[in-house]
Amino acid sequence: MVESTRGEIEAALADAITQFEKEQMGRGPVETRVYIIEDMILVRLRGVLTPAEVQLAQNPDGHALIKQLRRQLLEGSRPLLEEIVQQTTGGRVVSLHTDISVRTSERVIVFTLTQNLEERFGRGKREKVRKNQSWST
Repeated sequence: MVESTRGEIEAALADAITQFEKEQMGRGPVETRVYIIEDMILVRLRGVLTPAEVQLAQNPDGHALIKQLRRQLLEGSRPLLEEIVQQTTGGRVVSLHTDISVRTSERVIVFTLTQNLEERFGRGKREKVRKNQSWST
């Protein structure tokens, strides 16, 4: 059996999560990007709001409603997402974190896994970030 490359796994996850969004949320994102970072998978979905949500977002009270609705929908479908990640990567999901920006129509999902997938592929062209690196704000 031939081992999949990092790019192939990232592309397969992007396709599967886009399909998940179409089936579970009623429409797919305009763009889906997936990044494997050590034991994490970062998913960035652009253009996720429906036309009705865009309209609702014009009202400040609508922001909270959209976030609450999307969070509840994702939590209800969490087992499906975890299965997608496990089947695609072979790693078990430890936790899932998500947020949606009503202003930019973007959603970010971060999965943490039981294993460091980057070790499977080698570090590639990504440089290791130094520990204790100071962050400027």
